[in-house]
Amino acid sequence: MTVPVVVLAAGAASRFGSPKQLLLLPHVLERLRNCPLGPVVAVEGAYPLEGLRLEGVTVVRCPDWERGPGASLRCGLAALAADAPGALVVLADGPNLDPRSVDRILAHRRDADVVAASYGGVRGHPAYLARSAWTNVPDGGMRVLHATLIPCDDLDEPGDVDTRDAWR
Repeated sequence: MTVPVVVLAAGAASRFGSPKQLLLLPHVLERLRNCPLGPVVAVEGAYPLEGLRLEGVTVVRCPDWERGPGASLRCGLAALAADAPGALVVLADGPNLDPRSVDRILAHRRDADVVAASYGGVRGHPAYLARSAWTNVPDGGMRVLHATLIPCDDLDEPGDVDTRDAWR
């Protein structure tokens, strides 16, 4: 079975000053197209993702997005097939996602319930969340869940674009 993907794109982008998802999500999706993955679900919240060309992507609205990234993640996970054993999780504001990090995380997906890329010892994305951990996702997101870290120091970090200067 292929691994489904949840792309979190629900935030308010308050530091960016406009809906950064509309600018950055296409870059993330292009990077994911180079990976052997299953269905892709993008979670919208503060801003609709309408107007973007999202062929092959299911868009899910998360009415509780303001509760935090965990609420958005739960909405995305709920949209996946009932037999999905887990899901890859990426952020819409990580436009430099390295497809090799996806491959590396997926190679370790059976090692633990939560597997995440690390860069310089710091937990990052992409991450894999086994179905057995789906009920444990708090509003604050996956970061509070223990994860097996997979070093990706030799790969490009996906980025975390929070401001216009960071995007430039």
